[in-house]
Order: sequence, then C-alpha cells, then structure tokens
Amino acid sequence: MLTSIVDTTNHCLLVACVIPFVWLIGMWRDPGVSADSFYEIRPECTDVPTSRFKIKAGKTLSARKWHNAFTAEGYLDIGKTLSRIYRGGVHPSIRGEVWEFLLGCFDPKSTFEERDQIRQRRRMQYATWKEECRQLFPLIGSGRFVTAPVITEDGQPTHDPLVLKEINPAKELAVLPLDNNSPSRTDAANNLEKVTDKIVIQWMLTLHQIGLDVVRTDRTLVFYEKQENLSKLWDILAVYAWIDKDVGYGQGMCDLCSPMIILLDDEADAFWCFERLMRRLRGNFRCTEKSVGVEAQLSTLASVTQIIDPKLHKHLEHLGGGDYLFAFRMLMVLFRREFSFCDSLYLWEMMWALEYDPDLFLMYEESQLSFEKAKGSKGKTKSIRQCGKYERENLKSGAKNAESPLPISVFLVASVLKDKSAKLLHEARGLDDVVKILNDITGNLDAKKACSGAMKLHKKYLKKAKKP
Repeated sequence: MLTSIVDTTNHCLLVACVIPFVWLIGMWRDPGVSADSFYEIRPECTDVPTSRFKIKAGKTLSARKWHNAFTAEGYLDIGKTLSRIYRGGVHPSIRGEVWEFLLGCFDPKSTFEERDQIRQRRRMQYATWKEECRQLFPLIGSGRFVTAPVITEDGQPTHDPLVLKEINPAKELAVLPLDNNSPSRTDAANNLEKVTDKIVIQWMLTLHQIGLDVVRTDRTLVFYEKQENLSKLWDILAVYAWIDKDVGYGQGMCDLCSPMIILLDDEADAFWCFERLMRRLRGNFRCTEKSVGVEAQLSTLASVTQIIDPKLHKHLEHLGGGDYLFAFRMLMVLFRREFSFCDSLYLWEMMWALEYDPDLFLMYEESQLSFEKAKGSKGKTKSIRQCGKYERENLKSGAKNAESPLPISVFLVASVLKDKSAKLLHEARGLDDVVKILNDITGNLDAKKACSGAMKLHKKYLKKAKKP
C-alpha cells in the first residue's frame, strides 16, 4: 500500500516537472505567425516567393516592448531594442516608427515634444518643395502621373497624347504654350510652356522614367492596385529628384522608396524616411560620364572576396567577372529582388540594427539645433551599448576611423558568394553561368542566416586585413 502511494507521488512529481519543460520546449520551437497578411498579395500572383519571416513571441520586437523602451518624457533606450530586432525583426504594426529611428530621422535622446516639432517642421518643408515642383509641372500632387516624356531635351513640350490624357483626363485638349503676355499660369493644368532653365529641363526629363518604374514596382501587392498609392510614390520620387540635383533619379530608387509609403501613412514622413535611406545609398546612384557610383562598392566587394575566399576571386577574375558587375543589383536595391517583400523588410531592419550609430541623427540633421547639440557633445565618448553589433566591431577594430567604413551590404553579398562558392567553382564556365547561379537564389535565401554569415565574414575580414 505504502509502495503504491510512493509510486503515485513520484509519478505526479515527474509529470509536474515534465509538463513545464515540454511547454518551454514548445515555446522555444514556436514556429511563429506569418506576417504576409500585413502585405497582401494579389490573388492572381501565384509565383511570388514564400516569406520566411515569422512574428515570434519573445523574439520579434512587439509594440509593448517598443513602447516600454521609452521614458515618460520620450527618451528611447535604443540599445534595448537593437538586439531584439536582430534576433527576430520588428512587428509590422510598429515597423514604420521603428525605422524612423533606425534610419536616423530622430534622435533617441530627444523627447516626444522635440520629435513632434521636428516632424511638423519637416512636413512643412516637404509641402514647400512639393509646391515648387507643382509650379513647374502641374501633375505633381494631382493624384496622377506620367509614363511618357513631357519635354524634349531642348525644353519643348512633347504634346504626347499619353501626357495630354494624364494632364487632363476629362477633356481631349491640345497642350499649348502659354501666351507671353499671360499674367500667370492660371490654366497650368491644360498648358505647358517652353522651358529654358537647364536644371528644370533635366528634372522634367526624369518624370516619365519615374512613372515607368512606379507602375512596375511591387505590382504583386494589393496596396498598389490603388492609383493614389502609385501617385504618392511618383510624387515622393519626383520631389526627391528635384531637391537632390547632383543625383536626381536613378532606376532602383522605386524599390527603395516603396516600403516607406506602405509603412508610413503620411506622405511627408515617408519622404523623410526615404531621404535618410538615400543618405546611405546616394553614392551608388551618383553617375558620371565615365562611371557609376556603385562601382566603388563593387570594387570593395572584390577586395573583400579576395581576402576571405581568394580561390573564388581568382576564378571569377578568370571568367572575366573581376569587376563583380553581376552583384550590381544586390547592392543597388539591397536584395529587394532576391527576397520576398516581407523578407526584404526583415533583412533591412536587421542590417540597420547591426549598423546602428547613436550619432546618426546628428550626422544627418542640418538644423542649428542639431549643430548646437553636436558641438555640446563633442569629445564625449559614444556609448557602445547604444551601437549596433556591426558598428561595435568597427569601433573595436579601428575600422570606424577609416574615411568610409564598409557597409554591411558588401559583406551580405560576400556571404552569398561564399555560400555558393563550391557551385560557382565547379559549375560556372562563363559569366552567364555566374548570373544564372546567383539568380537561382531568389526566394531561397534566409535573411537571418545571410546576416549571420555577413557578420562572421566581417570579423574574419577585419582580422585578415590587419595582418601585414
């Protein structure tokens, strides 16, 4: 009888211990919830890559964890959030506001009130720039856009029927130059005049190219079934091309800007998020008669690969790919074509969390307020805890003191090449084979593994680069 009672008691104790353990294992292996419902795909698009990103409790940065990282005044402990973003990404419901910090739109050391003032000032600035553009071309802000040239290289209106239809869809009116005696552009929506300013001509020549790219961008998403969203993307890119006259517009910018207007409801907020992203990437789009800006990063990629995988580098050179142009697209649009829409957002936020520099806002902001803050903080040691992991590695190694620290995107591409090294060495007999092998990775890459691989290669590169 006593033995029976003891056996029963032991069994109960065993069950009591095992059940919580099994539950914890279940939590640890939590497959997560798909985030695809936040970025709805059009039903007829059946060949879209499957998203791997999952919202996981305890790993993904949730709205609750995010809001708890702020003090009552609004100061953000960014260090608290960076590691969580790297571990499990950002919940789609807060992605837009988190990105504003990751991209340097706001200073974590600012208050709610200070950020609200900055936001309002920026919205007014964007409205001013947009109005300048509207005065030059009346379709800006109209909810419509063009996909055909609106002007010739010598400044003459094209009178293209497609343009006329967009300018005034309700009427079949001819577009005529304004009379020289006309006191104002009173009927600007129906009239275009000869342009003589070379800067304006250059800008207007890009408007149709932006339109052509807009209609091709993320067309699998239900979001872009609405004309107003396509127009918003066109407006932002047209305004950006106007204010950044050195770079203007380049193909690929649509892919970079599109997520911003999906994540941020206010057009001006989306513009500033894109503008901050372009601060990092504009060098890639800067073109001269002799070169394209991204060639500098391709050259860096070649140097990195030569150090970490000399055999592969030699093979690529032998095939005539020593310029690494086959990696052009990956660097220009940050792997947007290699991942599903959802996974590319996950990749981006992991990259930015790893690269995060708490001085980002002060480096970008040009207002007097920021200048004074920057002067006041000069000489103060940067808090390493507030830096991303990649940034910390650069600080420790002294790489940050270099004129231009290498972006993590270069090591992401190097990581992909390293992963495909055996296949490239054994199967690539020409550049066409290299391109085909790399194209086959579309939809088959894991964003988290790619970032982990990039971090390992970065560490390896820093060690080997130090050796004489």
